Amino acid sequence: MVLPGESMNVFILKEGKESYQGVAYLEDGTMVVVDNARKLINKNVDVVVTSVLQTTAGRMIFTKLKEEMDREELKMAKH
Repeated sequence: MVLPGESMNVFILKEGKESYQGVAYLEDGTMVVVDNARKLINKNVDVVVTSVLQTTAGRMIFTKLKEEMDREELKMAKH
């Protein structure tokens, strides 16, 4: 089980439903949606979990790129 705020490394396999998303899968088949990762298909990336959704089809994990989260935290710290 993963929780919001946790980091992980995933392999972006394909584009997501939205034009800017990338999709990865965990070993157990759980889908991981990564914001702003379409340009990173076929690459390993570090991500941070933003939310987890349980559906009838299984679990979906929504994430952001770790470098984007780090940038946002820096911006917040400066204000």
